[in-house]
Amino acid sequence: MEWLITLVLNGVALLVADYFVAGFHISGFFAALLAALVLGLVNTFIRPVLLVLTLPVTFFTLGLFILVINALAFLIASWLVPGFTVYTFWGAMAGALITSIVSWLLNGILSLRD
Repeated sequence: MEWLITLVLNGVALLVADYFVAGFHISGFFAALLAALVLGLVNTFIRPVLLVLTLPVTFFTLGLFILVINALAFLIASWLVPGFTVYTFWGAMAGALITSIVSWLLNGILSLRD
């Protein structure tokens, strides 16, 4: 049940990011939920492989290349989800950053109530 709440909160975070970032668009709440699910799967299975493959670049950029990997994960999720469109790489980067911040805040607020 906890994963369902996290999924809904991540979907809401995507919708909030869609409101503030012009570089991507989500067509509705169902698309946001599906995008949150696919983004979670991409972050679970594909992102670790990308992190290992780009470890030297990440090391030399002092970890800043992880922002690029997050944007790539965002782009991959947009390719797989209808109704979730990323227009530019910078939109993916800003969308991933805003989504992660809003998701972190929402999950933190929800955990404070427990």
